[in-house]
Amino acid sequence: MNAVAPLVDDDHADLLAQIRAARVYEVAQVSALEPAPLLDERLGRPVLLKREDQQSVFSFKLRGAYNRMVQLDAAQRARGVVAASAGNHAQGVALAAAKLGIRATIVMPVTAPQLKVDAVRRFGGAMVDVVLAGDSYSDAQAAAAQLQAERGAVFVHPFDDPAVIAGQGTVALEILRQHPGPLEAVFVPVGGGGLAAGVAACIKALRPAVRVIGVQAADSDAMARSLDAGERVVLDEVGLFADGTAVKQVGALTFALCRQHLDAMLRVDADAVCAAIRDIYQDTRSVPEPAGALALAGLKQYAAAHGGGAGALVAIVSGANMNFDRLRFVAERAELGEQREAVFAVTIPEERGSFRRFCAALGRHAITEFNYRIGDARSAHIFVGVCIARRGEREALAAAFCAQQFDVLDLTDDELAKLHLRHMIGGRSPLARDERLYRFEFPERPGALTDFLGRLHPDWNVSLFHYRNHGADHGRILVGLQVPAAELPLLRQFLAALGYPHVDESAHPAYRRLLRS
Repeated sequence: MNAVAPLVDDDHADLLAQIRAARVYEVAQVSALEPAPLLDERLGRPVLLKREDQQSVFSFKLRGAYNRMVQLDAAQRARGVVAASAGNHAQGVALAAAKLGIRATIVMPVTAPQLKVDAVRRFGGAMVDVVLAGDSYSDAQAAAAQLQAERGAVFVHPFDDPAVIAGQGTVALEILRQHPGPLEAVFVPVGGGGLAAGVAACIKALRPAVRVIGVQAADSDAMARSLDAGERVVLDEVGLFADGTAVKQVGALTFALCRQHLDAMLRVDADAVCAAIRDIYQDTRSVPEPAGALALAGLKQYAAAHGGGAGALVAIVSGANMNFDRLRFVAERAELGEQREAVFAVTIPEERGSFRRFCAALGRHAITEFNYRIGDARSAHIFVGVCIARRGEREALAAAFCAQQFDVLDLTDDELAKLHLRHMIGGRSPLARDERLYRFEFPERPGALTDFLGRLHPDWNVSLFHYRNHGADHGRILVGLQVPAAELPLLRQFLAALGYPHVDESAHPAYRRLLRS
């Protein structure tokens, strides 16, 4: 955790007054501060979630956008406004434009989730034009600045504006009113710094003993790097998973306020964010966007490093504008982020009995994924994912594989393996003679896959195996068995005795084209 050096003087003494006077409740609601009992139990600390994902635009951004635009005079409103946003600020501007009758042009990066682009058009209606430009917020901001200069319109900044910061700061006022009891720390997601600046300034003015900790994605850490350097820095690239905080350079005003009022900054990786998304879902049955789960990911990191404290920990769930197709990635990486899955590449000798010894080494661990394709007459390479309850089990499994004289490579922290290699095992093999392909279903329970593997006929070689846990009631397996034609009657008898529903896919056209020699 990076401690933030405070400034000596306070040039923003009137910010609290601006926060108190902010006109946000013409469009925003007082969002809930909800307990998270499952997280409480796991972390051994009281955890509260500030549910800004419950706003009408599914994020806190409408607070600052509306507070800025409602203060425009008649001449400024007539000229219209221009804004740049990765999505959530754009929705706030669009809603404010429709409510106040102000024409708005909103520039969004081409990488913005389609869900957010569509929402901007829906909230703004005829009052809003959407322009897509650049790959990040900073690129969109440059295009918006050019449009603003050409048209003489008012630029509504997503974070580096006193009225915007004051609007976002109302989140902190609500937290302090909703939880007057012991409060140790409030965790805030940080992109450009508008929410962090407003929340930190407010809390430090009213309850200075409460820690305010900013959280950034490790690949979009402009504020953390700037605070480390003592000056604003510009990132060459930003990660786009947490697109709501993908900012190359923080604001001058937000940097000064965060430098003065934030107690610390934390960086978290994508796996930790995915685990936090799942945690929020399990406690609330809602699904935040990646940026919306940043604060909780940081809270968990803090709780792991700090024992029992003097009060509750609060995470601001800042938004829920999640593209549905991202859920596949989130579900896959959440177990890794929680260190509940270990991933290995294991090489075993291509000889009778080695597969059973491999299964014995797995023990009763639940399997999340199992990939194998015959490719070498001497050895077999297996990609396996295993559920673990603690990190020590990962080392124990590796030791169990080594005890069987298997070569093992721990890939749990390997990005290439997690993103790509796990999906690329296969292909044609000249060794897969007399191969028969079957698809099986079996009840999904701990040890079920190991039981299935143990019941396979020992005289038939396994030439292909794929299993992936989908979280359903039934597991699904694809198996290639090398069975000579003369033994097909025995195979049919074996399958009948096995008792699992199965389908013969040996004639499937995709299998014949992609896998069969």
